Amino acid sequence: MANLPEIGSIKAPDQVAYDATKPRRFKFISMPLLVSVALLSSYGLLIVWSAVQDNADYSFNRQAAGFAIGAVLMLLLWAFDYRRLSDYTTLLLIINIVLILSPRFPLIGVSANGANSWISLFGLQIQPGEFAKVTVVLLAASAVSRYGGRLDDPREYLKTLGILLVPFVCIMTQPDLGTGLVYLVIAAIALIVGGARLKFLLLTLAAFIVALGLLLALDELLKSATGSYVLLKDYQRARLTVFVNPAYAQTDEGYNLNQAKIAIGSGGLFGKGLMNATQSTLGFLPEAPTDFIFCVLAEQLGFFGVVVLLALYLALVLVCFRIARATQDLFGMLLVMCTVGMLLFHILENIGMTCGLMPVTGIPLPFMSYGSSFLIVNFVLLGFVGSVRTRSNR
Repeated sequence: MANLPEIGSIKAPDQVAYDATKPRRFKFISMPLLVSVALLSSYGLLIVWSAVQDNADYSFNRQAAGFAIGAVLMLLLWAFDYRRLSDYTTLLLIINIVLILSPRFPLIGVSANGANSWISLFGLQIQPGEFAKVTVVLLAASAVSRYGGRLDDPREYLKTLGILLVPFVCIMTQPDLGTGLVYLVIAAIALIVGGARLKFLLLTLAAFIVALGLLLALDELLKSATGSYVLLKDYQRARLTVFVNPAYAQTDEGYNLNQAKIAIGSGGLFGKGLMNATQSTLGFLPEAPTDFIFCVLAEQLGFFGVVVLLALYLALVLVCFRIARATQDLFGMLLVMCTVGMLLFHILENIGMTCGLMPVTGIPLPFMSYGSSFLIVNFVLLGFVGSVRTRSNR
């Protein structure tokens, strides 16, 4: 935050003049951003390819198709003027509600593993909550940027907070706690960077902790009355228990965590080589191409491969910070910072859970985990970041 421009020097969206009819130019296209995305996504394709070989449950062609679609969308959004979306807070809120609640719609909603998180369209299963991460970022940037970097009125703060909590409430009806936490991180980044008073932020954090305690207590009461938990599913409680009490990892609920640690440790310095990961290929590591793709990388390419991945992530984050620092548009700055915050949370949570440092969730690793939906989301958000870079007020 020390390298970002002062909030007072950033212009609100309605203060930034631009000519919509002016021909689009790529004079200020960010080659560091383009190169870092290309290297990171190519690295991810290589690891996914090695992880899905001889596994009929996964299709590398589908992942490659997601890569192609995402790359095209990124370039198209790079040419699109992101500032056109700055004044559509209400519309973005409606889109978020419809998109997140679409798995509840008859005929298209699909239930799996006790959660209504998928829809079926033309034979394809899509997770709208993943695509909603894009609209949540746009919503957060639009809702907060209208205050010009000084969100110090209590009523306006509560109004903005209420708007940003709507996607979280909607996603919890599925329920999808992992995605809900991502939405909360995006909202928190927008409020912090957007100039909300520290007192408001601390009071919000305290209220959130109290509400969480009350909900857990209510869940215990509901179990006493109904015989089962309602707010947190049994598998979610098991994941939290394994994280809080490592000794509990010796039970069935801790199997994934144990196998993840074994896979990471067995990779050594340079790994066993591509397609030679025994933990994943022999079926010891469940969901290896998706949630535990980091373990596959560590086992195949070892510590060296992990360092390469972290270096690529660091390069991408630094490039995004530089873009945020260069722009004089508050909406653009919030868009970039919310994107960075979302990516960092995914990285820290996914890698942390495989090492036993974070609770186990279904949060994928950016550009690495199998799944075309989240891969496209990564490309789309970085397309908006590129649009901010191209139109930075030099």
